[in-house]
Amino acid sequence: LKKSLYGLKQASRKLYEKLSDLLISSGYKQSHADHSLFIKHNGDEFIALLIYVDDIVLTGNVATEMAQIKHVLHSNFRVKDLGALKYFLGLEINHSIDGIYVSQRKYYLELLTDYGMLGCKPCSTPMHSSL
Repeated sequence: LKKSLYGLKQASRKLYEKLSDLLISSGYKQSHADHSLFIKHNGDEFIALLIYVDDIVLTGNVATEMAQIKHVLHSNFRVKDLGALKYFLGLEINHSIDGIYVSQRKYYLELLTDYGMLGCKPCSTPMHSSL
């Protein structure tokens, strides 16, 4: 065989090798702590790209560099830009002017439902409920 076939365990490894070679040739450095994390850092400019199975999470503070790497990915792979991250690994991500909020709303609602406590009355806590 000259190339990997879809569905074989070698196919995902070959895709990862091709993707990581492309990112490294584009100036990204692979993290030693997490090999699925690629970082491009130049002064105040920061771009991070995380590969998780068949998903890519891209974030950074330089819109032009993010557009550039998206173009590189589109020209080498069949990828779809799904916009701003909303859910990742069971975490709900909300973007606002104040910042980025991460919660596990779906998880705790399932937990309350499983234990029959979804309709319980709230009780006061030392922390403000609006936080």
